[in-house]
Amino acid sequence: MHQNDFLKGRGAQQNVHNRFERHIYEKRADFLEFCRIEGELSDTNKTEYIPIFPKTIVNKVTSPDVGMEYSMNPYQGCEHGCVYCYARNTHEFWGFSAGLDFERKILIKKDAHLLLEKQLKSKRWNARTIVLSGNTDCYQPAEKKFEITRRCLEVFLKYRHPVGIITKNALILRDLDIIKELAKHQLIGVNVSITSLSEQTRRLLEPRTTTIKKRLATVQTLSENGVPVNAMLAPIIPGINSHELLPLAKKVSENGALSFGFTVVRLNGAIGQIFTDWIKKAMPNSAQKVLHQIQDCHGGTLNDSRFGIRSRGEGKIAEQIHDMAKLARKKYFSTSVFPKLRTDLHEQYKDGQLKLF
Repeated sequence: MHQNDFLKGRGAQQNVHNRFERHIYEKRADFLEFCRIEGELSDTNKTEYIPIFPKTIVNKVTSPDVGMEYSMNPYQGCEHGCVYCYARNTHEFWGFSAGLDFERKILIKKDAHLLLEKQLKSKRWNARTIVLSGNTDCYQPAEKKFEITRRCLEVFLKYRHPVGIITKNALILRDLDIIKELAKHQLIGVNVSITSLSEQTRRLLEPRTTTIKKRLATVQTLSENGVPVNAMLAPIIPGINSHELLPLAKKVSENGALSFGFTVVRLNGAIGQIFTDWIKKAMPNSAQKVLHQIQDCHGGTLNDSRFGIRSRGEGKIAEQIHDMAKLARKKYFSTSVFPKLRTDLHEQYKDGQLKLF
């Protein structure tokens, strides 16, 4: 493959078939030749924003491997384009591909804050931490335009309700005013995802994300303003970033993170095909080695769906990764603790203001 054929600025390099669709869409060679002769583009590679109107926004998380009870996602699909993203498969439920469609067809829930407010005001709702976002990044580029996440944070503050955030975008600092207020009441915890210290690796794995330098600065700024930060050093991919676990842990600790988490990469569903195609184009010389090492962590397969094992991995390589993580926690996080968020304030603010009687 020629370097010019690599689709820059995107993670996935193709649209894989949606398993729920009967028909398969493909670009034929004669169509591509016609576009070349006519001087037309066969693909504009532009991002499309599509409004949707769900009836609810808060999701109960039933997976035992995910450390959250409830999540909400202002957006479906994610322009960050992380090639390994487990959330890609969810785009198939909306009738799209887990490949390029996941990065280019972003579903926008403009009423998310109204749905959230309805949920928090419900008499049947008991406060539990709701995580923004358990699926796609709530601070992806679309947030700069639509500001849905900011409006949701205003609702969490109004009702004194605990909220978690997972992001790899420095755009979160735009909302530092609200986040600081939530932190004063011990109502927020932020998870900043940092997968590598190498910009070259970052650009390949996560093409439209914030730079590593800005992410580390985000951890520092949040920490300096009293916001508890957990660093998500995930996923750890053997042969790509597995050698960075210790230096990553050291760096995020130096910037104020109180803890870190990690997972061993698993390429479930359509992601195995997407990742395999990507790595053969982006890293052809090491592609087979990386794929074999990933398989070694999951019983010889890229797609591991076993609860309790799929995110941890197994085998010698996975054991080495876990040993490094234990050492990192001992060396850099032995005295720090990520605080538990408060759930006792919300009941007094069910109607949006403090109840005096």
